[in-house]
Formats: sequence, structure tokens, C-alpha cells
Amino acid sequence: MSLIRLQGLTKLYQMGDSVVRALDGVDLEVSAGEFVAITGASGSGKSTMMHLIGCLDRPTSGKYYLDGRDVSRLSDRELARVRNQQIGFVFQTFNLINRTSALDNVGVPMFYARRTATRGAAMKALETVGLLTRAHHKPNELSGGERQRVAIARAIVNEPPLVMADEPTGNLDSRTGEQIMQLFRALNESGVTVVLVTHEYDVAIQAQRIVQMRDGKILWDTPSSALRGRELSSMPTGIELPTGASAPDAGPPPAS
Repeated sequence: MSLIRLQGLTKLYQMGDSVVRALDGVDLEVSAGEFVAITGASGSGKSTMMHLIGCLDRPTSGKYYLDGRDVSRLSDRELARVRNQQIGFVFQTFNLINRTSALDNVGVPMFYARRTATRGAAMKALETVGLLTRAHHKPNELSGGERQRVAIARAIVNEPPLVMADEPTGNLDSRTGEQIMQLFRALNESGVTVVLVTHEYDVAIQAQRIVQMRDGKILWDTPSSALRGRELSSMPTGIELPTGASAPDAGPPPAS
């Protein structure tokens, strides 16, 4: 069953006398329980895609169905409820409240959900990410990897079916980044749908499926298993197919 279904999704921005098509008629389906990486260069549309899937913005046209419900035309209040109950967010810059403890940071989504018994659920979420012993430390007392673990705990505390991650390893060293990716894989194995935005090949290849964006459109969409072991570039401008490789929808890239 499709958890996410986009039909002809378009997002336009007026820039002076010009119109920028940040997203240009995108069709996409993501099944419940999938782990999908969205990649592309700066300006490719991947961040716009994340904002729309995460109900942080509205499309100019087209339809977005989340778990069978058309959320593309909901009111602001309804969208806020969807974000709180159905979507967890993890950001590159962590977005933690510096003056409060890790435990209180994790409890923020429950406060907005008007849940009263928050401590137990927050402690459980911190235990899931291996940070229970740091529950009472403030963000400035934690390493970058620990802060990202707090952010992941905050994203999952309401047990949403969908977790969105925007460059979650971008501010971390490679070893810590791999530990964070292990957490995302474990979440996915537990049944959570994960949609991750990245320009790093070694991050994207850990998903089950890679969606490459360019100029507001999907350039290709293929299982990561078809690309593992191949010499894709990991340029700062985004992942691209190897030179001379056929498009994934025409079959796997030829052997090197």
C-alpha cells in the first residue's frame, strides 16, 4: 500500500519577472515500510520535494495523498496536526532548544499533541537511540552525533509512520554519520517509512531505493541494489549516473 502518492505535483516561485518551477509535475509513490533516498544537485528540487512531502509547504498544483488522504489542500491547522501525528523530522542542523535538556527536547512533539504522560515516552525514545544516560544533558553538553540522536528521538517519540531526514549526516564526520545511518536502518527495519534527502552517494546507497532529481523533475528512480558497487560520482553537486550508463528505467547500468 502506498503511504505517499504524488500526482503531477508542481511548485512555482515568482522571482521578479521570472517563474521558477522548483517542482515540475512530479509523480511518485512510496510504499509503507520503504527506505527512500532523494538526491540531486542544489536547485534540483529535492528540498522542495521534502517540504511538500513533509507538509511544510503546499503545492501550486497537483495532488499529494498521505496514507490515502489528500493533504495537498488541507488548512494550516490540519497540516500542523498531520505533521505532529504522522511525520517525524530530522534536520542537518538538529534544531534543538539549547536551554532545555535532551529529555525535554524529545518531549516537544508530545506537548503540541497535548499528551500529558510524556516522560516515559521520551525516555523510551532516547533509549531507542542509545542516549538514555544523557537524558538530562543540554545540547551544548552533547557531541554532534549525540545531538542528532536526540533529534531522531524527538522525531519518533509520537511513533509516526513516516520519518523525513534532510541531510542528517551533513554536519557529522564519516564514522558518526555511519552510526546515524545505522539508526535509520534500524527504524526502517521496525516498520517506519524513511525518506532521506542527501547529495552523498555513500549515504543514499544505504536506502532501498534512490530517486534522482534534476530541474524539478525525477531524472531516474531505481532500487539501490542495481547501483551498488558501481562507480557513481559523489560530487558536492549531487549524485549522477556513471558516464555511459543507461537510464535505470531502461535496465541496470552496464557492467564496468
